[in-house]
Amino acid sequence: MTITTHAAPDSRPMSATGSTNAARDSLILGGRAIREAIRTPDSLFPTILIPLFFLVVNVGQAARIFPADGTSFLQGQNYGAFQLPASLLLSASFGGAALYLVEEIEGGYFDKLRATPISRMALVLGRLYAEFVKTMVVGTVMVVLALLFGIRVESGFLGFLVLVVMVSLWAMVFSGFMQLIAVKTRSAAATQGASMVFFPLLFLTPNFVPRDQLTRPMEVAATINPVTYVMEGARSLILDGFDGPSLVKAFAVVAVAMAAMLALSIKMVNSYD
Repeated sequence: MTITTHAAPDSRPMSATGSTNAARDSLILGGRAIREAIRTPDSLFPTILIPLFFLVVNVGQAARIFPADGTSFLQGQNYGAFQLPASLLLSASFGGAALYLVEEIEGGYFDKLRATPISRMALVLGRLYAEFVKTMVVGTVMVVLALLFGIRVESGFLGFLVLVVMVSLWAMVFSGFMQLIAVKTRSAAATQGASMVFFPLLFLTPNFVPRDQLTRPMEVAATINPVTYVMEGARSLILDGFDGPSLVKAFAVVAVAMAAMLALSIKMVNSYD
């Protein structure tokens, strides 16, 4: 692989040319990661099958409790429509960017990249671009399968696109924080173990019922949990159409988390020794 060389010192703000080179380097590294995924398609199976398994199990357990024609928060849809966003976010947590990064660190390839005049932003964003693309594909497949079982996206085709993009951006955020742990620990076991933090975050949300139907302690926990707002934004696209306040909160959480993740990641890579 040929990396375009340029001189953009990490400690100085990037010029327009430096930004262009960083974007180009990121796309090169992202393309490499996508080719890896294409060569190992079996790695995508858990990303689809496990979230679908949870979707089927959760709907099977609670669908009779929350019938479509007698449950106001379902807006006339079946309970699967309420559960679909949780499965999409679960799928977004299966990205392998951090584990691949650990492999590169252990194999010495990461040090070789750092020795080149490549942008530190590209080292961070390359695999995250690939996670975005992979989650777009997986999310599309999951929503199409849901449509076959009678779930509707009330916001239409545009809402479907917004839904998949939102979940894919969240996949970048989550994978980015996992990359932070990978660079800090340089351990596959520690990185894989840290990825389990998503499950408590996912279940401390209005996962099974709306937030106003939770017990008070759970409602407080859900309110301070950023994943709640991403889930509610995704859910609004499926059940309600375009709900401005919910979407603004969802994308605001994604944007703030993305900015924090990128700043910390670049700092971590710059101080890496």
